Amino acid sequence: MESSGFLRWGKVFAAGGSIILTGVLLFKYTTPTDEQLLQALSPELRLQYERERNLRQAEQQELMKVVQQTMKSKDPIWKTGTVDSPWERNGTQATKDQFQRLKADQVQKEELERIRQELDKIRMESLDQTDMIVSKKSWWSLW
Repeated sequence: MESSGFLRWGKVFAAGGSIILTGVLLFKYTTPTDEQLLQALSPELRLQYERERNLRQAEQQELMKVVQQTMKSKDPIWKTGTVDSPWERNGTQATKDQFQRLKADQVQKEELERIRQELDKIRMESLDQTDMIVSKKSWWSLW
């Protein structure tokens, strides 16, 4: 009797282990890395991801500061302090508006920087063409 119980439990552990191992291996070999995901994105989405990376990092740092402050305080965990409760509608709308403003400012700054670079490039090309024309033209020749 006892051997059949051990045999059954052995089968259960073998089947469970094989299911778990299969899941782990499938997850490991079918899940793309972050670099592969970025390469699969369209150029517009990749550009947007790069633009918003600094904003996400700043948001994460702010959250970590709040977590550190909450951890040091003696208040209960549900008193979040500076973090707005997800159930309060007025606080989250202000936060969303602020986030959208920051995002719009960042996009505008990057767009202005891109335009400045394009203007500098056009200015340099114009100067090069002008120098080339001036060097070819003989001003003292009559013909």
